[in-house]
Amino acid sequence: MQVFDKKTPKRPEINYPTTWGFKIIGRDKEALEKCIKHIMKETGDKKHICTPGNQSKTGKFHAYNASCIVDTEEERNKIFKYFEDHDDVDMVL
Repeated sequence: MQVFDKKTPKRPEINYPTTWGFKIIGRDKEALEKCIKHIMKETGDKKHICTPGNQSKTGKFHAYNASCIVDTEEERNKIFKYFEDHDDVDMVL
C-alpha cells in the first residue's frame, strides 16, 4: 500500500500533447476576447476554442474559457504567464 503525505500531494501525470483549458476572468468582455486571440496568436498562432463563462452577480467580472493543444508543460506555463501578466486579465485559472 502506497501512502502519500497529505501536505505534499503527488502531482498528476500529464501526457503531452494535450488539450488544456484556461479560465480567464476580467472586467471587460470585449477586451478579454481580444486578449485571448492576441495571446493565442503570439504563442504560435494556436488554434483555440473560446466560450463565454459566468459573470458576477453585479456584472462587474466576466469569465471566458479558452482551450488549445499544448505540446509541453513549458508551453502550457508560458501561455498561462501571458494571460496572468496581461493588463485586461484579473485572474487566470
